[in-house]
Amino acid sequence: MTTPRRRSPESPEDLDDASVIAWSRREPERFESLFQRHAPTIMRYVVRRLGTEPADDIVAETFLVAFRRRESYDLARTDARPWLYGIATNLVRRHRRSEVRQLRALARTGVDPVTESFTEAADTRLSADAARRPLAAAIARLPAAQRDVLLLVSWEGLTYDEAGRALGVPPGTVRSRMNRVRNKLRAALGGVDPTAMTEESKG
Repeated sequence: MTTPRRRSPESPEDLDDASVIAWSRREPERFESLFQRHAPTIMRYVVRRLGTEPADDIVAETFLVAFRRRESYDLARTDARPWLYGIATNLVRRHRRSEVRQLRALARTGVDPVTESFTEAADTRLSADAARRPLAAAIARLPAAQRDVLLLVSWEGLTYDEAGRALGVPPGTVRSRMNRVRNKLRAALGGVDPTAMTEESKG
């Protein structure tokens, strides 16, 4: 009878992100598993913000920056997603005009690769088509710092603490920015708050 082959106890899929990063400090090639684990999520985030054209380059640069900074990563943080989102968000900031153009185009056309996750909350009182255009226009008008918070919390599902770590601000600042965003989006949508479903879970 053949004895089943046992995986190494240090197989990357068995480790949390911090352990993979620590391992990659000794064996740099191990960082590849962090890329495989999180690149699809970071790609989705960048594509939704900027479209497909710049996304490949931004995602590649996100992980290159992360690789170069891995020695300074806080190993007490077992989930590296906030760190990676923070790097990606900083890189997205170089393309603010592209992001705003994309949102304004959506406001004109109603064609939506951007606001699907928000319109679900509004659909009980507004049709998706009716919600998308004013919502996109309202997001386009947000200051960059508020837009970052909105998209990390409501699109990507980060907690206030995680979003704060991604952006380098206290959780209270994230909460304050989200409150301002909610007021602006409610005004744009006639009293409907498309962030309510995600906001309830952030505490």
